[in-house]
Amino acid sequence: MLQLLLSPIPVPGTLFKRLAMPFFDIQKRLGIDLDRWMTIQSADQPHKIPSRCHAFEKEWIECSHGIGAIRAEKECKIEYDDFVECLRRQKTMKRLSAILRQRNKLIKEGKYTPPLYHTGKEDPRP
Repeated sequence: MLQLLLSPIPVPGTLFKRLAMPFFDIQKRLGIDLDRWMTIQSADQPHKIPSRCHAFEKEWIECSHGIGAIRAEKECKIEYDDFVECLRRQKTMKRLSAILRQRNKLIKEGKYTPPLYHTGKEDPRP
């Protein structure tokens, strides 16, 4: 590679390689692709740990791949909605909020008493 950069005679097909990157490619040497794993969660991760929503994103990408944005928006809506719910967890937080409201209501009415370990009055450990 260094010879290509220093050679006065242009070698066919190497002009782009000479101008595109500096002397060495850090991403290639480290074996990671920052542009890909920061934008697509299901791409190869540096520590090989899949993201929380890997399966949902993979389904959405497989569904929408090659059909265009307009068709994908209509045909892959279910997969996309599942992926967004996994990321934002809005339904989960709404459900948790309803459960806590119901619990607090039952405590005020006296129909439910939380266990001692939830109130901080647990028996001392030996």
